[in-house]
Amino acid sequence: MTIAVTDHAVERYLQRVRGVLDARPEIAGRVRRAYEAGRVSDAPRGAVHVRDVERPDLVYVCLRDVPRDELVVVTLWEEGEDPAVPREFTDALRRQ
Repeated sequence: MTIAVTDHAVERYLQRVRGVLDARPEIAGRVRRAYEAGRVSDAPRGAVHVRDVERPDLVYVCLRDVPRDELVVVTLWEEGEDPAVPREFTDALRRQ
């Protein structure tokens, strides 16, 4: 399976994980490891949630492209009590 990562997912990742030189291959690798470990659940509208193995608070939102055998990481979010990007900022973006 090929894993593709959108620019939006890269931006969201860089907001949350510091010290990354090239985020796209890192995200693809993390999603692959989590997917192979079975940390996958179905989500609304045909999406798939993949929970990071190393940082279980990171959830990648992906779409499956079955004919191409591709998983596309479209965004991610962070769960938990102490997120790197506080919810007040992500909620403010949603209101705009």
